[in-house]
Amino acid sequence: MPSLNRQILVAACLGVLIGWWVGALPTDAASREAVLYASTLAGSVFIGLLKMVLIPLIFTSIVVGVSNLQAHHQVHRVWVSTLVYFVITLSLAMLVALIATHIFKPGAGLSLTMFAEAMESFEARQLTLSEFFLHFFANLFQNPFAAFANGSILAVVVFALFVGIALVAGGERYRHISQLFQEFMDLLLLIIGWIMRLAPLGIMALLIKLVAEQDASLLVTMLGFIVLVFGTTLFHGVVVLPGILFLVTGKTPLWFWRGAREAIITAFATSSSAATLPISMRCAEQNLQVRQGIAGFVLPLGATMNMDGTALYEAAAALFVANLVGIELSFAQQMVVFMTAMIASTGAPGIPSAGMVTMVMVLQSVGLPAEAIAILLPIDRLLDTIRTAVNVEGDIVGSVVVQKLADRSRDR
Repeated sequence: MPSLNRQILVAACLGVLIGWWVGALPTDAASREAVLYASTLAGSVFIGLLKMVLIPLIFTSIVVGVSNLQAHHQVHRVWVSTLVYFVITLSLAMLVALIATHIFKPGAGLSLTMFAEAMESFEARQLTLSEFFLHFFANLFQNPFAAFANGSILAVVVFALFVGIALVAGGERYRHISQLFQEFMDLLLLIIGWIMRLAPLGIMALLIKLVAEQDASLLVTMLGFIVLVFGTTLFHGVVVLPGILFLVTGKTPLWFWRGAREAIITAFATSSSAATLPISMRCAEQNLQVRQGIAGFVLPLGATMNMDGTALYEAAAALFVANLVGIELSFAQQMVVFMTAMIASTGAPGIPSAGMVTMVMVLQSVGLPAEAIAILLPIDRLLDTIRTAVNVEGDIVGSVVVQKLADRSRDR
């Protein structure tokens, strides 16, 4: 029987081919309706199963991760290494976007009148910088049961950190509770193994729906911007991140992609780094030999705080909109875009198209019309695939890099 990785690759190719075929059918064709309905159902079941284990996995993995790291005197080294890695990769991603947008100038010469209908029907959600900060920090500390029920990942992460630190502070007195969390973690990983048997079918269904429903005319109109985002995002994922991995660990890109392929393909199909988290942890621990304590600490934080692809996209989109409306951003304004995109990508939840709300904040930070976000909506789902894949790749690379840095510090 083919390996799961091979099954997922074959399913992804079939999903794209079937999606093109369905997209060519008349909109009222019964076969088109049947395939899209079946695809929606199968995709929803797969995503629903992943979401079912998501919050328990994040909470348990961070609690266990903090306990294990503290037991090996690695908490400080891992925290510092993780945060430094996040800042460096986010900064490099946005730098790539800003340089490429300056060189190729997507959107220059186009007229916003062609998007008048879309902009009339779109009501932008106003989100100023101060409102974003208030919203971001208010969501850090919540009733844990409300956070679990509402899927507030940041609040779950913060509460898990407190529980993990409390278990460490309690020492031997809470040894049985620590063991219980470890056993629950093992139980969740067993359930994830069952869910992954449906991964090929779920990914194929999601890609069928994505390809079949994409608006081809708008894709042609905005082809320059789409190519720019795809090109810069791929450059970051194929050159920058593997380059950091090789410089720090000496591991080759092929070694990494073999081990992380399953998670990257799932991220591409689901456009959700949060939903992909169970597969990311599985790949990091089983294929790339990242210790459970490191993976359980870095990956959940990365799924919320480290979104290279999203930061790159928001920086490029801001300059694209500026070109469309004929505004030349100064160097200072571009630095504002740089910092605001970093903050916005850090606060964006790891779900499909989450960056579209925070994109309003990026546009408003330099006086660009927030309503212009409407021109990005029809193509956002397509671009969300590649940037989410790079988001997840960055998190997994980070777990390998952080483990290497922690081991170097310990050996000194």
